[in-house]
Amino acid sequence: MDTKTTKLERTDSKNFDFRELVSLLDAELAERDGPEHGFYNQYNGLEGLDRVVLADLGGKVVACGALKEFSPDSLEVKRMFTRDPYRGKGLAARVLQELERWASEEGYGRMVLETGKRQPEAVAFYRKHQYRRIENYGPYKGVENSLCFEKRIPAGLHKINALKSKNTENE
Repeated sequence: MDTKTTKLERTDSKNFDFRELVSLLDAELAERDGPEHGFYNQYNGLEGLDRVVLADLGGKVVACGALKEFSPDSLEVKRMFTRDPYRGKGLAARVLQELERWASEEGYGRMVLETGKRQPEAVAFYRKHQYRRIENYGPYKGVENSLCFEKRIPAGLHKINALKSKNTENE
């Protein structure tokens, strides 16, 4: 399987293939999280996911990831998933890099995310891609299984300039 022929597509959460992958992700997480799945699931809706990246390998969508605004300068990585037979081939890395590129193009300087201790592959993946552990944020504060991470990315200039102008107006 030649993953170099993978096509990346930018779309949104209305995309049928994305929704199909998310249903597979939810089933896997329900099994891993057990009784705690309901807690996590309430924060994994598709609303606000207007930045989605799909990886298409030979006409089949096999991996995805999404971004949701977290703060004026940060986006939260959501719904990262690769179909089981395609794992370990660098597809998730390509999706994540495309999400980071998109965020940078839009001027965001930071990515954040939450994953769980029951997902050691995800923890290793994010660490490998220079995400560093931070204090749990928002609904994950005090949640034993949750691990939160961040990564600083080079922000595109138009967002930085817009924030500077806004700050100057407020002075």
